[in-house]
Amino acid sequence: MRRFFSGWRRTSPGSDVFDGLPDGVKPTMIYAFDGFLNAGSAPRIALEHLESRDEGEVLHEFDLDDYFDYRARRPPMVFDRDRYADYERPSIELRLHHDDHGAAFLVLTGPEPDFRWEQFTEEVHELVEEYGVELVVGLGAVPMGVPHTRPSVITNHASRRDLLDRTNMFRAQVVVPASIQSVLELRLGEWGHDALGYVAHVPQYVAQVEYPSASVALLEAVAGRTGLQFDLEELRLQQAEAVADIHKQVEEQDGGDVLAGLERQYDQMTRSAVEPIVTDEADLPTGDELGEQFEEFLANLDRREPNAGE
Repeated sequence: MRRFFSGWRRTSPGSDVFDGLPDGVKPTMIYAFDGFLNAGSAPRIALEHLESRDEGEVLHEFDLDDYFDYRARRPPMVFDRDRYADYERPSIELRLHHDDHGAAFLVLTGPEPDFRWEQFTEEVHELVEEYGVELVVGLGAVPMGVPHTRPSVITNHASRRDLLDRTNMFRAQVVVPASIQSVLELRLGEWGHDALGYVAHVPQYVAQVEYPSASVALLEAVAGRTGLQFDLEELRLQQAEAVADIHKQVEEQDGGDVLAGLERQYDQMTRSAVEPIVTDEADLPTGDELGEQFEEFLANLDRREPNAGE
């Protein structure tokens, strides 16, 4: 039996909370958490962009003491000469926002829970039912051997196959470490709710710095799937600046051979995803060769500011 948990903090939205949605259309919930699936800070940047458009209304705040390991991820405090002046309290919140045409949607974000994942998924489940959410969309990003000079690869997954809206370039069966996002999608599917996710593949050599190219790709995927309208011009400007900076660093660190190998591998996989072709395998770098080149390149690459979060 599902239950409400003490410690929940909830506001009471007005009857017009979902103004802007056509009659009979239910809202979409978009979520991402700072933690495991945050390569290039792509999901964080994407949701910050959505939330920067309007202040939003907090519909629900989770009791983080149930879920957060403060000693593993100590929140920052300000010490001013002889006193503690400020404390940046972490939070996980569900907020109401509106797109460019005024359509309402929900954003769930904050640090990835460390504890009580099943309790957390039940709490989200109650919110999905309470607000009549039609589709839950998770955003993630993982480091991969892909080049920054090609379009960002998006892997699509869902609680039901008929929810998928694209063919994945990578289609192998693998065992991966679990995250709260993967568990949440699994549980929502088991409870009969439509849930899907988009995972951006971030070049391994920039996974620890901000990579807005993947953020743009994630939001384009969300807009294409849900019909929500977002102005991405500011993010695209950040994308151009970041790509130019990466180009410069690759040249300075003599990473051209690694980049050329990744480009050939990417182009081969892209063509193969469309139709089977016969190529000369000798033209493609082997996994070991790319691995050795990566190690040498990454050892010399000047990192910029590291990710906030994990």
